[in-house]
Amino acid sequence: MPLNLGETVPDFVADSTEGEIKFHSWLGDSWGILFSHPADFTPVCTTELGCIAKAAQTGEFSRRNTKIIALSVDSAEQHRAWIKDIAAFQGVEGAWPYPILSDTDRTLAVKWGMLDPSEIDSKGLPVTARAVFFIGPDKKVKAVILYPATTGRNVDELVRVLDSLQLTVKYACATPVNWKVGDQVMIQPSVSNEAAKDKFPKGWKTVEVPSKKEYIRLTPYPDH
Repeated sequence: MPLNLGETVPDFVADSTEGEIKFHSWLGDSWGILFSHPADFTPVCTTELGCIAKAAQTGEFSRRNTKIIALSVDSAEQHRAWIKDIAAFQGVEGAWPYPILSDTDRTLAVKWGMLDPSEIDSKGLPVTARAVFFIGPDKKVKAVILYPATTGRNVDELVRVLDSLQLTVKYACATPVNWKVGDQVMIQPSVSNEAAKDKFPKGWKTVEVPSKKEYIRLTPYPDH
Protein backbone atom coordinates (compact mmCIF):
# COMPACT_ATOMS: atom_id res chain seq x y z
CA MET A 1 0.00 0.00 0.00
CA PRO A 2 1.29 3.52 -0.79
CA LEU A 3 2.36 5.66 2.14
CA ASN A 4 -0.20 8.25 3.21
CA LEU A 5 0.28 11.66 4.78
CA GLY A 6 0.97 11.41 8.49
CA GLU A 7 2.15 7.80 8.38
CA THR A 8 5.51 6.83 9.82
CA VAL A 9 7.85 5.80 7.03
CA PRO A 10 9.05 2.21 7.38
CA ASP A 11 12.64 1.72 8.42
CA PHE A 12 14.80 -0.27 6.02
CA VAL A 13 18.35 -1.30 5.23
CA ALA A 14 19.50 -0.93 1.63
CA ASP A 15 22.64 -0.73 -0.46
CA SER A 16 23.56 2.65 -1.90
CA THR A 17 26.33 4.59 -3.56
CA GLU A 18 27.62 5.27 -0.04
CA GLY A 19 27.34 1.67 1.15
CA GLU A 20 24.69 0.18 3.41
CA ILE A 21 22.14 2.66 4.75
CA LYS A 22 19.87 2.11 7.73
CA PHE A 23 17.27 4.69 6.87
CA HIS A 24 15.98 5.89 10.25
CA SER A 25 19.50 6.07 11.67
CA TRP A 26 20.75 7.84 8.55
CA LEU A 27 17.95 10.41 8.75
CA GLY A 28 18.46 11.07 12.46
CA ASP A 29 16.73 14.27 13.62
CA SER A 30 16.77 15.86 10.18
CA TRP A 31 14.06 16.46 7.65
CA GLY A 32 14.40 14.25 4.61
CA ILE A 33 13.49 14.17 0.94
CA LEU A 34 13.46 10.71 -0.62
CA PHE A 35 12.87 10.79 -4.36
CA SER A 36 12.76 8.03 -6.95
CA HIS A 37 13.59 8.10 -10.64
CA PRO A 38 12.70 5.63 -13.42
CA ALA A 39 16.17 4.49 -14.48
CA ASP A 40 19.87 5.28 -14.60
CA PHE A 41 21.45 6.39 -17.89
CA THR A 42 18.26 8.10 -19.05
CA PRO A 43 18.02 11.74 -20.18
CA VAL A 44 15.42 13.36 -17.92
CA CYS A 45 16.73 11.62 -14.80
CA THR A 46 20.22 12.87 -15.63
CA THR A 47 18.97 16.47 -15.60
CA GLU A 48 17.04 15.99 -12.36
CA LEU A 49 19.70 14.34 -10.24
CA GLY A 50 22.32 16.76 -11.49
CA CYS A 51 20.23 19.81 -10.67
CA ILE A 52 19.42 18.47 -7.21
CA ALA A 53 23.12 17.74 -6.66
CA LYS A 54 24.05 21.32 -7.50
CA ALA A 55 21.35 22.63 -5.16
CA ALA A 56 22.68 20.37 -2.41
CA GLN A 57 26.23 21.57 -2.97
CA THR A 58 25.16 25.20 -2.56
CA GLY A 59 23.51 24.39 0.78
CA GLU A 60 19.86 24.66 -0.28
CA PHE A 61 18.99 21.58 1.77
CA SER A 62 21.57 21.53 4.56
CA ARG A 63 20.62 25.01 5.75
CA ARG A 64 17.08 23.70 6.03
CA ASN A 65 18.30 20.74 8.12
CA THR A 66 17.27 18.40 5.32
CA LYS A 67 18.95 15.29 3.94
CA ILE A 68 18.48 14.16 0.34
CA ILE A 69 18.40 10.56 -0.85
CA ALA A 70 17.51 9.13 -4.28
CA LEU A 71 16.30 5.68 -5.33
CA SER A 72 15.75 3.54 -8.39
CA VAL A 73 15.61 -0.16 -9.23
CA ASP A 74 19.18 -0.08 -10.60
CA SER A 75 22.19 -1.43 -8.73
CA ALA A 76 24.52 0.71 -6.64
CA GLU A 77 27.30 -0.14 -9.10
CA GLN A 78 25.22 1.26 -11.96
CA HIS A 79 24.46 4.36 -9.90
CA ARG A 80 28.16 5.02 -9.32
CA ALA A 81 28.95 4.69 -13.01
CA TRP A 82 26.05 6.94 -13.97
CA ILE A 83 27.07 9.68 -11.52
CA LYS A 84 30.10 10.36 -13.76
CA ASP A 85 27.77 11.10 -16.69
CA ILE A 86 25.50 13.30 -14.56
CA ALA A 87 28.43 15.29 -13.22
CA ALA A 88 29.88 15.82 -16.70
CA PHE A 89 26.56 16.83 -18.26
CA GLN A 90 25.33 19.07 -15.43
CA GLY A 91 28.67 20.49 -14.34
CA VAL A 92 28.62 18.96 -10.86
CA GLU A 93 32.09 19.32 -9.36
CA GLY A 94 33.65 17.62 -6.36
CA ALA A 95 32.15 14.85 -4.25
CA TRP A 96 28.64 13.65 -5.05
CA PRO A 97 26.48 15.20 -2.29
CA TYR A 98 23.82 12.57 -1.57
CA PRO A 99 23.36 8.78 -1.67
CA ILE A 100 21.39 6.91 -4.32
CA LEU A 101 19.65 3.78 -3.05
CA SER A 102 19.52 0.50 -4.92
CA ASP A 103 16.16 -1.28 -4.94
CA THR A 104 16.77 -4.00 -7.52
CA ASP A 105 14.11 -6.33 -6.07
CA ARG A 106 11.58 -3.45 -5.94
CA THR A 107 10.83 -4.06 -2.26
CA LEU A 108 10.92 -0.38 -1.32
CA ALA A 109 9.22 0.72 -4.53
CA VAL A 110 6.25 -1.55 -3.77
CA LYS A 111 6.08 -0.69 -0.07
CA TRP A 112 6.22 3.06 -0.70
CA GLY A 113 3.93 2.99 -3.76
CA MET A 114 6.52 4.27 -6.24
CA LEU A 115 6.04 1.93 -9.21
CA ASP A 116 4.58 3.25 -12.46
CA PRO A 117 2.70 0.40 -14.21
CA SER A 118 2.71 2.34 -17.49
CA GLU A 119 6.52 2.46 -17.65
CA ILE A 120 8.11 -0.94 -18.29
CA ASP A 121 11.80 -1.85 -18.50
CA SER A 122 13.47 -4.24 -20.96
CA LYS A 123 12.52 -7.19 -18.72
CA GLY A 124 8.85 -6.26 -18.77
CA LEU A 125 8.87 -5.02 -15.18
CA PRO A 126 7.49 -1.66 -14.00
CA VAL A 127 10.02 1.00 -13.05
CA THR A 128 9.83 3.65 -10.37
CA ALA A 129 7.91 6.84 -11.12
CA ARG A 130 9.21 10.28 -10.18
CA ALA A 131 7.96 10.17 -6.59
CA VAL A 132 8.98 12.66 -3.91
CA PHE A 133 8.46 12.04 -0.19
CA PHE A 134 8.97 14.87 2.30
CA ILE A 135 9.71 13.35 5.71
CA GLY A 136 9.76 15.18 9.04
CA PRO A 137 12.20 14.65 11.92
CA ASP A 138 9.44 12.54 13.51
CA LYS A 139 9.82 10.12 10.55
CA LYS A 140 6.29 10.89 9.34
CA VAL A 141 5.26 11.69 5.76
CA LYS A 142 4.58 15.42 5.45
CA ALA A 143 3.96 15.65 1.69
CA VAL A 144 4.06 13.45 -1.41
CA ILE A 145 4.38 14.51 -5.05
CA LEU A 146 4.15 12.03 -7.92
CA TYR A 147 5.22 12.75 -11.50
CA PRO A 148 5.18 10.49 -14.57
CA ALA A 149 8.43 9.47 -16.22
CA THR A 150 7.90 12.01 -19.01
CA THR A 151 7.79 15.06 -16.71
CA GLY A 152 10.93 16.26 -14.96
CA ARG A 153 10.59 17.84 -11.54
CA ASN A 154 11.14 21.49 -10.65
CA VAL A 155 13.80 21.75 -7.94
CA ASP A 156 12.72 25.26 -6.95
CA GLU A 157 9.24 23.88 -6.27
CA LEU A 158 10.66 21.11 -4.08
CA VAL A 159 12.48 23.73 -2.00
CA ARG A 160 9.34 25.90 -1.87
CA VAL A 161 7.26 22.98 -0.57
CA LEU A 162 9.93 22.21 2.02
CA ASP A 163 9.92 25.85 3.19
CA SER A 164 6.13 25.78 3.49
CA LEU A 165 6.12 22.53 5.45
CA GLN A 166 8.76 23.72 7.89
CA LEU A 167 7.03 27.07 8.43
CA THR A 168 3.54 25.67 8.91
CA VAL A 169 4.76 23.09 11.41
CA LYS A 170 6.17 25.94 13.50
CA TYR A 171 3.23 28.34 13.17
CA ALA A 172 -0.54 27.78 12.90
CA CYS A 173 -0.60 29.17 9.38
CA ALA A 174 -0.99 28.03 5.79
CA THR A 175 0.76 29.21 2.64
CA PRO A 176 -1.35 30.38 -0.33
CA VAL A 177 -0.88 29.80 -4.04
CA ASN A 178 2.58 30.66 -5.42
CA TRP A 179 3.81 31.49 -1.92
CA LYS A 180 7.53 31.88 -1.29
CA VAL A 181 9.63 32.71 1.77
CA GLY A 182 8.96 36.24 2.97
CA ASP A 183 5.42 36.45 1.57
CA GLN A 184 2.41 36.89 3.83
CA VAL A 185 0.68 33.75 5.05
CA MET A 186 -2.87 32.79 5.98
CA ILE A 187 -4.12 32.07 9.48
CA GLN A 188 -5.72 28.64 9.67
CA PRO A 189 -9.53 28.64 10.11
CA SER A 190 -9.17 26.51 13.25
CA VAL A 191 -7.41 29.41 15.03
CA SER A 192 -9.83 31.84 16.66
CA ASN A 193 -9.24 35.59 16.52
CA GLU A 194 -8.53 35.55 20.24
CA ALA A 195 -5.88 32.84 19.89
CA ALA A 196 -4.45 34.57 16.82
CA LYS A 197 -3.58 37.63 18.92
CA ASP A 198 -0.94 35.58 20.74
CA LYS A 199 0.18 33.50 17.78
CA PHE A 200 0.47 36.38 15.30
CA PRO A 201 1.54 39.54 17.18
CA LYS A 202 2.12 41.38 13.89
CA GLY A 203 -1.64 41.38 13.41
CA TRP A 204 -3.63 40.41 10.34
CA LYS A 205 -6.02 41.68 7.71
CA THR A 206 -9.40 40.02 7.26
CA VAL A 207 -10.44 40.14 3.61
CA GLU A 208 -14.07 40.99 2.94
CA VAL A 209 -15.87 38.58 0.61
CA PRO A 210 -19.48 38.45 -0.65
CA SER A 211 -20.39 35.63 1.74
CA LYS A 212 -19.46 37.89 4.70
CA LYS A 213 -17.57 34.95 6.18
CA GLU A 214 -14.31 36.00 7.81
CA TYR A 215 -12.16 33.07 6.78
CA ILE A 216 -9.45 34.82 4.75
CA ARG A 217 -7.01 36.29 7.25
CA LEU A 218 -3.64 37.44 5.93
CA THR A 219 -0.70 38.04 8.24
CA PRO A 220 2.93 39.06 7.58
CA TYR A 221 5.57 36.38 7.24
CA PRO A 222 6.01 35.22 10.85
CA ASP A 223 9.52 33.79 10.85
CA HIS A 224 11.62 36.96 11.26
